[in-house]
Amino acid sequence: MKHHQYNPNYKFVKEPIEFDKNSDRNILQYCLGATLYMPGTKKILDKILNKEMSDITSMVMCFEDAIQEKDLEKAEINVLEHLEKLADTIADNKILLGDIPLIFLRVRNVNQFETFVQKLTNKHIRVLSGFVFPKFYSDNAVEYLKILEKTSLNHNVHLYCMPILEGKTIAYLETRKKELFNLKQSISKYKDYILNIRVGGTDFSALFGVRRGINSSIYDILTVRDTLSDILNFFNRSEDDYIVSAPVWEYFLAYKKDDLKDLVNDNIHKSLVYKSSIINDAIDGLLREVILDKANGFIGKTIIHPSHAKFVNAMQAVTKEEYDDAMQILGDEGGVIKSANTNKMNERKPHRSWALRIENRANVFGVVKNESDFIKLILS
Repeated sequence: MKHHQYNPNYKFVKEPIEFDKNSDRNILQYCLGATLYMPGTKKILDKILNKEMSDITSMVMCFEDAIQEKDLEKAEINVLEHLEKLADTIADNKILLGDIPLIFLRVRNVNQFETFVQKLTNKHIRVLSGFVFPKFYSDNAVEYLKILEKTSLNHNVHLYCMPILEGKTIAYLETRKKELFNLKQSISKYKDYILNIRVGGTDFSALFGVRRGINSSIYDILTVRDTLSDILNFFNRSEDDYIVSAPVWEYFLAYKKDDLKDLVNDNIHKSLVYKSSIINDAIDGLLREVILDKANGFIGKTIIHPSHAKFVNAMQAVTKEEYDDAMQILGDEGGVIKSANTNKMNERKPHRSWALRIENRANVFGVVKNESDFIKLILS
């Protein structure tokens, strides 16, 4: 698996690396990018086998909110069939493990998770990256993680989880900070199993009876913004080893490739910041929100429509200026130095954690010449 495979003709300053579910966790946690959610009942096997999903590098098949409870058994059977067929196809050397997206299963609750893992064989787990745990709180976190650890040890495979922070205990101010503190303490022992922390932006919005419009971002919703800010404060600190993914963008509109061609030389960041029209309201809003996601330290984003993947992943790429700054900071012995572009101060100690993240993003998503190349990268 490799990001931006849908555009093989694009010339990177630095090419993105290849990865699969067995890659080192320290780099794999950056690889998720745009993570596509879909119902566990969805039939996507042929698309994966025929490599029709080259822009999707991570996906979640959902047993929870995306399906009705009466369809749970049907979804479980469908998922097991997908995993078994993929494992057989890899064993027959018809595809490689690196040809399939990172596959995660969003369980319904602790009980369903515990029951479902009993149905998994070594064959299934050979192609499964892990699980998504919804409504993850301090009072159920260890239950989830103990089952995950036991399953991993039983099959001698390292499975990961992506807990979703959502719900009233985290959203409401009077309980939020205590809950986040307790949650962080309770999961610290299992850090190696946590690939990514996800946040329920839509769930938080619902608790306050609000929804961001197509021309606004999640950061314009004050109660949700404050919740996300506190989650980042607890889980995105420099000394920690967690990656937090940004909440889903809910809107999608069709677009044509021709809509993008005239934008290749535009300063896309400037246009988005000043809310100039770029493509259409839905895509402009997505791109604008991704800029804010990155500025606040989120890496990657949940998506609910495959058309969003190219846009999110292109914006995760690193510009040459960012990369040069990061390499200068990581290579310097100390003190304050002028950037290679002579337009900013680079200081080794305070900018080091930023530089390390830029280096990892550059390895995974590649380095592009400048911001106008984001659109060139999207074009295929």
